Amino acid sequence: MDINFFDNALEVPKAREDVRFKQIGLFVYEDLRRVAVGMELTPFREPPCIDITIVNSDGVIAGSMVLIEANSPNITLTMHLRDAEPTAEYELTAQIYYDHPEQKARQNYHRESLRFPLTQPGEQIYRLSA
Repeated sequence: MDINFFDNALEVPKAREDVRFKQIGLFVYEDLRRVAVGMELTPFREPPCIDITIVNSDGVIAGSMVLIEANSPNITLTMHLRDAEPTAEYELTAQIYYDHPEQKARQNYHRESLRFPLTQPGEQIYRLSA
C-alpha cells in the first residue's frame, strides 16, 4: 500500500537540494508572548529538518525550535517568546537542513529570514518564491 503525504499529485517530490519554503505565515497572539508559525514547503522525497529562531530587535534570541524530519510539507507550531518585555520588531529565521549519515556536520539548504512587528496581534503572511 502506497501512502501519499502530499495533497497535489501533480507536484513531484523534490530532492534534498531542491526543497524550499513556499510560504511562511505568522499569527501573533493577543498576549504578544506567543507566535504561531505556519510553513508550507515544496514536496520532498526525504523528510527535512528545520531550524527556527526568533531574535528580538536587540539581537537577543527570544525563541528557538528544531523540527527533526518533518513528515508533512505543511507545518504549524506555536513559539513562546521568552523576553521579559517584548520589543516592537522581531526577526524569524528558518533553515532547512539534512543530517548526513557519513558526516558529522549537517547539510544546510534553503534559508529564509523575515522581520515582523509584534505591536499588534493577528495574522501576517509572507509569500516566498519557491
